[in-house]
Amino acid sequence: MNTFYLVRHAEAIWSEDENRPLSCQGHKDSERVADILVKQPIALIYSSPYQRAMETIAPLAKRLNLEIQIEPNLRERCLSSENVEDFFPAVEQTWVDPTFAHPGGESNAAVQKRGIAVLARLHEETSSKQIVLSTHGNFLAVLLQYFVPSIDFNFWKSLTFPDIYQLSFLPNGETIILRLWG
Repeated sequence: MNTFYLVRHAEAIWSEDENRPLSCQGHKDSERVADILVKQPIALIYSSPYQRAMETIAPLAKRLNLEIQIEPNLRERCLSSENVEDFFPAVEQTWVDPTFAHPGGESNAAVQKRGIAVLARLHEETSSKQIVLSTHGNFLAVLLQYFVPSIDFNFWKSLTFPDIYQLSFLPNGETIILRLWG
């Protein structure tokens, strides 16, 4: 059985910079993420290259004495290369039409394809291991939507900072998804 722990980053200090750090609360919550996951026999930790994702999983990596491996394809999607004034309606539009992309942005379908490619590669390379993937909310939601098509914009909005989902692939081909946070 291959198990992935999909971790949405903890609360970050808001700025336009995608490489923003965690807030004080985010750092506290990253310790809680470690408290939850340290009990699992985790073999590998991968993270988005963004600081908030790496900082969220750093306490776990330290406790397990594991290196955080950067996986560029775990990054959050670019919603648009232009300034988006109404963020939530802009995101909702990408959920209504998964192939729609704002100018210079990435569609949900493209993000999902990128995410499934990461899962498939790691599943093949690391059979029967438990792996942490530290990532972002939209990425996590559209990745889970591949397995549960009813996941939608409201599910994405309901995610917390941080959040943890366990995605297990059983030998019989069944996929099990459990929420570990909250």
